[in-house]
Amino acid sequence: MDGTERSRKSCAETDQARQPMMELNGKDKSDSPSDRVTLKKEIGLLSACAIIIGNIIGSGIFISPKGVLEHAGSVGLSLIVWVCGGGICALGSMCYAELGVTIPKSGGDYSYVTEIFGGLVGFLLLWSAVLIMYPTTLAVIALTFSNYVLQPAFQNCVPPYLATRLLSTICILFLTWVNCSSVRWATRIQDVFTVAKLLALGLIIAVGLVQICRGHYDALRPSQAFEFTRDPSVGQIALAFLQASFAFSGWNFLNYVTEEVVEPRKNLPRAIYISIPLVTLVYTLTNIAYFSSMTPEELLASNAVAVTFGEKLLGVFSWVMPISVALSTFGGINGYLFTSSRLCFSGAREGHLPYLLAMIHLKNCTPIPALLVCVSYCTPIPTLLVCVSYYTPIPTLLVCVSYCAPIPTLLVCVNYYTPIPTLLVSVLVPISYLVFWAVLLGFSLYSEPVVCGMGIVIMLTGVPVYFVGVHWKNKPRCVYRVVECVTYVGQKLCFVVFPQEDLSEITPLTASDKHID
Repeated sequence: MDGTERSRKSCAETDQARQPMMELNGKDKSDSPSDRVTLKKEIGLLSACAIIIGNIIGSGIFISPKGVLEHAGSVGLSLIVWVCGGGICALGSMCYAELGVTIPKSGGDYSYVTEIFGGLVGFLLLWSAVLIMYPTTLAVIALTFSNYVLQPAFQNCVPPYLATRLLSTICILFLTWVNCSSVRWATRIQDVFTVAKLLALGLIIAVGLVQICRGHYDALRPSQAFEFTRDPSVGQIALAFLQASFAFSGWNFLNYVTEEVVEPRKNLPRAIYISIPLVTLVYTLTNIAYFSSMTPEELLASNAVAVTFGEKLLGVFSWVMPISVALSTFGGINGYLFTSSRLCFSGAREGHLPYLLAMIHLKNCTPIPALLVCVSYCTPIPTLLVCVSYYTPIPTLLVCVSYCAPIPTLLVCVNYYTPIPTLLVSVLVPISYLVFWAVLLGFSLYSEPVVCGMGIVIMLTGVPVYFVGVHWKNKPRCVYRVVECVTYVGQKLCFVVFPQEDLSEITPLTASDKHID
């Protein structure tokens, strides 16, 4: 993280040395836009929706219902939390749809915060994402995947500890190889497994509706739905919203790959407006289905809500549920690797990470160094967090990551702007979103000061790292030599170069652009 032009100069010289590789029959292939060495636009509207839906629907809907019900204290209030959680995501997605059009750069929150607040705040966001958000979320999803895959083979006992960790690592490494090989392969996997997870949740919803038609909806009757196990408090309700927000996390991930979306000014807003209402509807109906066959006590006692649901209602076909959940989480891991690598790519392009991470493969046009760095921290850190979760409940980890996750979007909304000067979009929506999360995070910190405060402390540890690694320009020459050597060796090993950017595609939209197609 030298943040200087020295590494870029060295890499540029290497690029020039590779220039003959890009020539065919005396013609430079980069003259053609389709042959330019850059991140390819291969994400259409369907794949864009799959990225949003696939990243949102991971393991959250199979884990969070227990935490939401526990903190809400009643079935009725927990369902209200799920509906309102989707509504809050819709408010945030409206802001991000406009931001993606206004600032069509990959990197999402990081790019917007860096442009608005400067390098330090942007680096802290990047630091917290690398150390908390992505590893913790990936740890939970990978652990859920391995547990559900092994569940049919260990029906009467818990799957072996070592087997679950080994399977999680193999899954992450395999999907990293896929993402390194081809963007198209990665998006196709996302498309297929998004359909699979929607079918899995559709099965739960269909079975639940059949139960309701048969009269099995005692827990959903208003007289019983609002029977509180304890007196509700604002702090506990705030924690219930944090648990639900984990299940909805990922709604803004399409903004991380804006530069790879086909016609982003059309498809990015469309994908967001299609995906968020669909996921909110599916989540609400899924929770209603859970309560049609399980009492609140059974749900709270279950460590695998979907498996318990299947065992009660599907009989000999109960094995379908763990396999369906495994498919869902597999797609979620793929989505997180795809987007997290683009975050590292954007950070390196701004000088907040080594410039090697801003390079892409000469033929595959995939950010291989960024992916390898992601898997290098996404394997040991999730393993460490999974080991911690052996002694610490998963909901506690979810509270920590869910507390940090909304902070970047709040920073964006503080200085939100849009070329469409309407009162609803430019004032009411961001202010509503900002006020809600500010109040929610405040009460959450009051209720769980240690867990929530731990996330803030980890984020602030990035301050000295920023001043030493990025802000300090006049480092000893030996540091620059080491960075240049690592960059050069990395280029040779990964066969990567700096992408040839088309600046016309990332020029911010100005207020004079009165019409957006």
